[in-house]
Amino acid sequence: MSHKLTCHCGAVELRVTLSDGLETARRCDCSFCRRRGAAAVSAPLDGIEILKGAENLTLYQFNTGTAKHYFCKTCGIYTHHQRRSNPNEYGVNLGALEGINPRDLGDIPWVDGVNHPSDQTD
Repeated sequence: MSHKLTCHCGAVELRVTLSDGLETARRCDCSFCRRRGAAAVSAPLDGIEILKGAENLTLYQFNTGTAKHYFCKTCGIYTHHQRRSNPNEYGVNLGALEGINPRDLGDIPWVDGVNHPSDQTD
């Protein structure tokens, strides 16, 4: 099943096919995600199709540069990111999926982004 994802101003529109529906909903407490505040769900790399506004997406990377965070450059809404923990997946902004209110999901689990495995040294 695919979902429509839009930014706030409507300049960006995606068709998203989720890996496991809303079962992958999570929040992350890494330095970036806790400031961003959006819950995410997973999609495979071939599960996102940009329908409108590719030129309006802007990219933000930090630290290792592995994760690629995409935002609408007009309204600033985070749409999706290529995940650092699994670069073969996207995290998708749950709150930007049309017809879905994250509040309806109840408590969304947190992942430990502060102690990310890629930051651990032996």
